Amino acid sequence: MRKGSTVFVTSLVLVLSFVGLGIVVPEQLDKVSAVLHGAIIEHFGWAYLLAAFGFVVFSVYLAFSRYGRIKLGRDNEKPQYSYFSWFSMLFAAGMGIGLIFWGVSEPLSHFANPPAYIEGGSGTAARFAMLRSFFHWGIQPWAIYIVMSLSIAYFSFRRGMAPLISNTFYPLLGDRVFGGIGRLIDVLAVFATVFGIVTSLGLGALQINGGLNAVFGLPTSDTMTFIIIGVVTVLYMISSMTGLDTGIQILSKTNVLIAILLLAFVFVVGPTSYILNVFTATVGEYVSEFVNLSLSTNPFEGYEWTKNWTLFYWAWWISWSPFVGLFVASISRGRTIREFISGALLVPTLLTFLWFAVFGATGLDLQLNQGVDLAASAVSDVTTVLFEMFSYLPLGNVLSLIAVLLLSVFFVTSADSATFVLGMMTSNGDLNPPMSKKLTWGILQSMAAVILLMSGGLEALQRMAIVAALPFTVVMVFMVFSLLKALRYEWKYELKSRRSADKHP
Repeated sequence: MRKGSTVFVTSLVLVLSFVGLGIVVPEQLDKVSAVLHGAIIEHFGWAYLLAAFGFVVFSVYLAFSRYGRIKLGRDNEKPQYSYFSWFSMLFAAGMGIGLIFWGVSEPLSHFANPPAYIEGGSGTAARFAMLRSFFHWGIQPWAIYIVMSLSIAYFSFRRGMAPLISNTFYPLLGDRVFGGIGRLIDVLAVFATVFGIVTSLGLGALQINGGLNAVFGLPTSDTMTFIIIGVVTVLYMISSMTGLDTGIQILSKTNVLIAILLLAFVFVVGPTSYILNVFTATVGEYVSEFVNLSLSTNPFEGYEWTKNWTLFYWAWWISWSPFVGLFVASISRGRTIREFISGALLVPTLLTFLWFAVFGATGLDLQLNQGVDLAASAVSDVTTVLFEMFSYLPLGNVLSLIAVLLLSVFFVTSADSATFVLGMMTSNGDLNPPMSKKLTWGILQSMAAVILLMSGGLEALQRMAIVAALPFTVVMVFMVFSLLKALRYEWKYELKSRRSADKHP
């Protein structure tokens, strides 16, 4: 059986088996996943912090090193997409729906329930809330994505190998990447991708339901959530049929334009000066405390909070790296390593900081200065707090409607990107995967989201995706060494001989 077929069949059986467990024995799956997840976070949380910080250092080193001039493609190749298209697709795949979901609720959650050594609801808690939100969504997630996507793009477009995660280990493993160990790596990537996207689809549908309730008074019920998933499934399957250059690119551009308009409007009608003060102060603290934030597990005070938030996030970003990495690699052909790292590390991070500053600071202003207890809503139901905040701003219903539209388009884009990546991973890296495989994965991920929302197994499978992040952390560390070995070889032998040939024609 060919490698792609083996990965497809094995992954399909594995995913269906876990979904089946989520239906038949959700309580037992929940218990097992909770034990595994708790043990990993408890004993290996430090490894996630070290690895993520190491990926930041590695990315910055490559950007400023001599290897930064190397192209992800042939020497004379031009980028496939414009900067705006590229940044739009980067942002939509890497953060997208998560920012809408957590932009208001995360700062308010930290404000209401900070670590025990900080008084909840205080000014200190508000400062802590904004800084940690910036940290959780800042440079580290993108450095994690860069390691994965840069490795895939280099070996695919520069070395001519199929865009598979397993192929990035060729300098270390040689032809063994085409055998059992390569298949194992690719199956693990599919597993993490499916359950990461299924969880996001479930959460996204719940928030769209909350928004429709706020705007139109539609009921918040399981039935309505399932209808939303069904409608969005039809939309992203239609989009997936149009291909990467049409469907995902157009949707991503639309996403970013709507997001920028919503961001600008809330900035203008919200507490503008307060937002600018919060943004400036938080960026300053983020820069000055970056190393401390990156390496501290808070073992003496606040370790439980760190486990529940920071370590959870780091594992979650790593579990998402196969999906985002493969997608970002596929849209980055023709860019230099320096250009790729600079663009993927700085631009999305800056936009993320602006988003949290505008929405988080607006929520905190209502909480601290206007007597609106949004924090209680954030703690009780994270899916509705955004729309509750909009109700206190001019044109609140219009803003809520725009947010629902934005959520829906991000939903479609994420699911469309996921079907493309899953089809590619299970088709031996084919950049134009068969429609049958995209349809299979697209229908399966929506069915899994519906079934697991019904059975209560969604959180258990989210934990399982995070459990898969531990071995994937090891995979990514070795990926760094493999990429460095390949770059050193190219610089020492191939580029040197090319320069010599140019001098002596």
